This record gives sequence, structure tokens and C-alpha cells, in this order.
Amino acid sequence: MDCVVTGGNVKVLAKAIHSLSRIGDELYLEPEEDGLALRSVNSSRSAYACFLFAPLFFSRYTIPSGHAFRCKMAIKSVQAVFRSLASLEKTVEKCHIELDAQKNRLTFTLHCKYGLMKTHNLSFQDSESLQAVFDKDSYPNALRAQPRLLVDTVVHFPQSVEEVTVSVGDERVWFRNHVEDEADQCRAMLTELCLSSEEFDHFAVRAQNTITFCLKELRGLLVFAESTGLPISMYFDEPGSPVVLSMTDSVLEVNFVLATLSDEPNTQKNATKRACTPPPPPDDFMNDDMDSFLIAMDTSVAPGPLATGPPTPPTDSHTYSNQPAATIHRTRPHSEEEEEEEEETDETPPNKKFCSLFFGSVLPTSSQVTNQTVTSQQVLASDSEDDTEMP
Repeated sequence: MDCVVTGGNVKVLAKAIHSLSRIGDELYLEPEEDGLALRSVNSSRSAYACFLFAPLFFSRYTIPSGHAFRCKMAIKSVQAVFRSLASLEKTVEKCHIELDAQKNRLTFTLHCKYGLMKTHNLSFQDSESLQAVFDKDSYPNALRAQPRLLVDTVVHFPQSVEEVTVSVGDERVWFRNHVEDEADQCRAMLTELCLSSEEFDHFAVRAQNTITFCLKELRGLLVFAESTGLPISMYFDEPGSPVVLSMTDSVLEVNFVLATLSDEPNTQKNATKRACTPPPPPDDFMNDDMDSFLIAMDTSVAPGPLATGPPTPPTDSHTYSNQPAATIHRTRPHSEEEEEEEEETDETPPNKKFCSLFFGSVLPTSSQVTNQTVTSQQVLASDSEDDTEMP
């Protein structure tokens, strides 16, 4: 195998390798008659990517005849060859890729300006052909948009978002972050963007479906698409079927095949909605605050003459001291009367609301207090006259 890449195509090749590094840890290299295929797959086999560079992409392209050559190598070692993407276009004039069968090495030689050459000898392993079986033309839904539109859409999702959900309608497309059912959906931040069909170069929807796939692989494709300016096509069907992201040029074909989440049962969705609904507050009177408790005491007094008027504060000490004095003097000892007077002269009275409600619930109205006061004074006067007449 002997390949030579010149000019700006060196940067395109480097961008492709960096995009594949977001898929898996190994790079599968397979020269074919249709061109040089660079492939990668992740460890869980849920994401697959392939870059097929046509022979016209190279200034020289020759492959060994008689036997097929396939190999795989660590993608980090190949990524180190094209470490600085910014300086490749300015300093590197061409890249020479050849197979050294005697040393069992794959050699990357960078011809830079001023006669500087950088040679990288990378070891590899023989491997089987890596292929993903899919038929994107049979999918009912097909969208095509410029990379700038998708870049501006994905930029609203933070880097911590791992999966994105895409829903299509007759004239619109919705992008929103996917939240797991086990997570607290009531507290998670949800981001949703709606795009009109007029913003797409091609919009063909025959089945209104919703799919969810990983966002990391999509970001890797957008990095490559934005640098080349090629439009991105999306082909997908029902949930559970893979989604295909494709780019096609005269010398380049790119296919990203990503697994999607299968449709969840309705019972699980309903259970999730019930879990997000906050439970009603408990009907427990003792859990209320003190103010509500006191107001309930005030409004729960049985209707009658004691509850019809407003609570009467103890403003006149003689009014309350004379009325109990006639009764207390006859029924209780003198020591208990002194204790009651000490409680009335306490410097720290109880809470104002509680005090007002207390007196309003046990004391009579002002008219009854006046009548009782007059009666008690008459009784006291008669008692004093009886005392004077006794020898």
C-alpha cells in the first residue's frame, strides 16, 4: 500500500482521525479498490463510524494486489501524528502512507516546509473486516441540514449531557436532552429547541417518531463537518432502530451509525409521572404552625354569648379582682388568692395572640362583667353590714 495526500487534504485526513477518536480506541484501516477506509467502533458496539476516501482524494494511491490487507492500531498513536491541526495546513506539504512488510510497520511521513521530514513507524495487528449492516435509503425519515445549523443547536446542551432526543412532526423538529427515568426529572434542567422545516435543505418525514441517541458521537461528526462545510443527512426510523448520519462528496463518504433507545412502555412513563407529582400535604392539625393553631382555637368556640363579642383585654384590675374576690374568699384559702395575684403581676406576660384568645374564650362579655360587678358589690355590702351588727 502506498498513498500520498497533498495540500489541504492533509488537514481533512487529520480531522477524520480526530473524529474517529471520539468513537473508539482502535482505528481499523482497510485499503480497497473504492478507496481507503478508516473505521472505528466503540467498546459497547453501539456506535460505528466509517470514512471512505476515494482514490481521487490522493495524489497517488496503490494497493497490494493478490491479497487483502486489513489492520488495526491504537487510534491515539495515529492521532499523535496529526497532533497540531492548526499548523498542519501551514507547515505540512504532503503526507506519505506506506506499508513496510519487512518491519511489519505502517509508516506515516510528513513532508514539511524547508525540507523537514517527520517519520512515524506505527505497529499494527491483523484484523477482520469491520462492517456495519444498514440500509439508510429504506428509512422513512430523512433530513439534511448545513453543519452550522446543527452546531448552533447542539451548543445549547452542556457537555455533561450524554444523550439527546430528536422528535419530528409534519413541519418541525424538536431537540431536547434526555433524562433517565431513575433520575429526579422534577429537579433536572430540561433544554428543548424547535427547528422549522424551512431551515433544512431536505425535509422528508413519513413517520412521526422520537429517537434518543448519544450526543458525544454527534459532536465528533460536527467537528469534521464544520471544517469541510459538507451538509449532514440524518436517516432514522422507529425507536430501537439505528440512526445514520451521513455526508457525501465526490471524493469522500462518511457514515456514522448510532444505536437508539427502544421505546419505553406506557406503564413506566405513567409511573414516572406519578413519581414526579408531589404528594398532597398531610391533613394533620398538629403539623401546622402556632399561629394557625391559635386561630383555629378562636374560630372553634361554640356559638353563644361568650363568643359573640370581641375578646376583652384585662385593662381594669379592679373589675376582675372584685368579681373573683367574692367567690374566691368563700371557697379557697387565703394563700391561693395571693398566688393568683402574683400571676397577674408577672413582668413577662404570655404570647399576645394566645393571651387574647384565652381571655376571649373564658371571660364573659363587658356587659356581663358590669352586671356581675354590681351584684358582687351588693353582696359585699350586705356582708359588711352583717359584720357590724354582730357583737
